[in-house]
Formats: sequence, C-alpha cells, structure tokens
Amino acid sequence: MAFQCQRDCYMRELTTRVVSCSPAELQLENNGKKEKIKGFNVTVKDTILFPEGGGQPDDHGTMGGVQVLRVTRQGPDAVHFVSSGLEEGQEVLLKVDWERRFDHMQQHSAQHLITALADLGRQRSSIELDTARVKSGEAEALETAANEKIRSRVPVNVRLLSLDDPEVEKVRSRGLPVDHAGPIRIIDIEGVDANMCCGTHVSNLSHLQAIKVLGMEKGKKNKTNLVFIAGNRVLKYAERSYNTEKSLISLFKVRPEEHVQAVDKLQIEEQLNTNLVLLRDMAVLIARNFKSKPDQGNFFTLHYKDGDNEFMNIIANEIGFEDTVIFLTVGEETGEGMFLLAGPSSVVDSLGPRVMELLHGKGAGKNGRFPGKSELPGQEGGGGGPAAGEYGE
Repeated sequence: MAFQCQRDCYMRELTTRVVSCSPAELQLENNGKKEKIKGFNVTVKDTILFPEGGGQPDDHGTMGGVQVLRVTRQGPDAVHFVSSGLEEGQEVLLKVDWERRFDHMQQHSAQHLITALADLGRQRSSIELDTARVKSGEAEALETAANEKIRSRVPVNVRLLSLDDPEVEKVRSRGLPVDHAGPIRIIDIEGVDANMCCGTHVSNLSHLQAIKVLGMEKGKKNKTNLVFIAGNRVLKYAERSYNTEKSLISLFKVRPEEHVQAVDKLQIEEQLNTNLVLLRDMAVLIARNFKSKPDQGNFFTLHYKDGDNEFMNIIANEIGFEDTVIFLTVGEETGEGMFLLAGPSSVVDSLGPRVMELLHGKGAGKNGRFPGKSELPGQEGGGGGPAAGEYGE
C-alpha cells in the first residue's frame, strides 16, 4: 500500500487511529556512543511520517504530542517508535517535522533530476557516476542544465502501477525489496525521467529553487561521486560561506581572494615557530649529553647546518665556558655561515683572530665569546669545518 506521506508529500498533519502498540527497544547513537532506550513500536491506520527506505532517511515528527524517534517499514506497515505507550483504537494527531521533510524532498528530487541529465548526508548529497573521471566543464554543464529545468517549472508526477503493467519495464529501477507489497510507485519528472521510487518528492522542479554542484570525488573502482546541494541547503551554504568570509576578512585583514594565501603564510609561520622550538630543545639536549659524559674533557666542537646564533649560544651557556673551550659553526659547510668560539678569555682572545682568518670571516671577541660570520671558498676551504655532530676533546 502507499502511505499518505507518499500520496501527498506536502501534508503536514494527519489524524489517524492506533492499530497496534507493543514494547520495544531502539538503539540510538549519542555523541558517538550507542545506547539502547526502551519504548513502544506503534502502527497506525495511515501515516504522514515516511519510513526509512530507498536511500531516504525517515521523517521526524510527533504522535499525539509524543516525539517519534524512528520510523521503519515492515512489510506493508510503517512502524513508529515512541517513548510512551498508546491505546489500540486511540485517535492520534500526527505532525511531521516539515523543515526536515521538505529538505529530503528537495535533495531526493534533485538526485533524480541530476542522475537523469547525467545519463550515467546530511549536509550534502552525492551521486555515484559510472565513469572514472569527469571531463573539464561537464559538471558545470550538468549544473546549468539542471537549473534550466528548475526555471522551466517542470511538473513531477506520481503514478501507481500494478506489477504486471507493461509500463513497469520502461522505467529506471534498482529492483523491488523482497517484502514489497501493493502497487509500484513511479516518480515521473515530465519529459525528463521516470523512476521507480518509494520516497517523498516535490510536485514541481521549481520547488527545488536551485542546484549547486560542489565538485567531484573519487569513488569506488572506475566510479566518480558527484557532490551537490539543492534547495534550502544552497541558501544555508551561501549564508555559512558569507559568515566564514566575513570572519576571515576580520582575522586576516585581506580580501576574500587572498584568504588562501593568508592561510598558507600562517601555516608556514607556524611551522617555522615549531621548528625554532625544536631547535632550542635540541641545543639543550646536545649540551646536556656532553656534560653527562664522565670523560667529556675540556673541548667541545659541533657543526649543525640548520642552527642559528641562539642555537650556538644555548649550547655554550648550557655547557659553560669558564673551563671548557667550545667551537660551534652553523650554515653551509662551504659558503656563508656563522661561528662561535667560547671559553676562558685568555684562550678566546688568542685563538679568535686566527679562527676568523681561517674562516675568511668577520667578528669580535668579548668576555670569553668570539662570535662571527664566515664565508668559506666553494671547493677549497672544506677542511676547516668540523663534521656535523662531531665532538672533540
């Protein structure tokens, strides 16, 4: 049989009678956790609440003022799960959550339209296309064609056919469920598509308002998923996008077309900051590792390509250079770089100028430190620099 929700998808309220009511349990997911709740399975003489099926979610609504938590189809019956029991024969008023219902109608009818024109969630819908890739411009052409049909106000009709009607063979179908009962329901988008379907639909394509193809995603083997939104979802998507754009303008102080570049820059800066923190931590660990050696001696040397002045200073401070001579270099092993000679003042004052000369550098010493910049010749001066990570005694 066809339910009232299938005969008139726009009906929002219906007074009907309870046929049966029996204790039941329902498993729901709450914040990622599954929980069982006790309640009652109720069948009624007729219903405007669509039971889940055919790829379409069930309707939400109320029955006699009590929230209907789930609607499923069992053979010819729609079973409503409610938290409170009802008397058999009791008259009840059903009300449908219209915003959810109309959204499902729009997305479902849009899916039929796009599928027919292509010939091939909750925040967005998708269609699996029988092709490994979609050529450039095809998605845009499909979107344009679909919206042209919407503007043309094409009627959408429902036909009920018997199983032996020759017309059944002429419509698209994925087959009937094993427990199907009653006539076969055909959704006919006039002049566009006729498809076997049990779901709720708009009566005219103009009620879809608009369709927006968001893009393509790789599907299963040799398949492509076309992602789209329709109707009120397009309006909500535009509102969310506008609010996001306003927030980004306020945050980055740049025009919308520059937001991607601004985010890229921010990510690079964040990575650099992370690298600097790691570099500082590594300098401390290198110094402490040297100090923990029982035979550490009184000389330490290290070359680290990606270091900087702060890196060298941290090592020198952590080790202490009152009794230890420390020689550190950073940068390319040939070419530009920096160095630090630290130790007892008498040693540094004596060796500093000589080190600067050997490294073709510039620098000056004070209080046991002799920092400087160096520039070794390309192929000739490689012998002056210690290997990366080398300790000397």
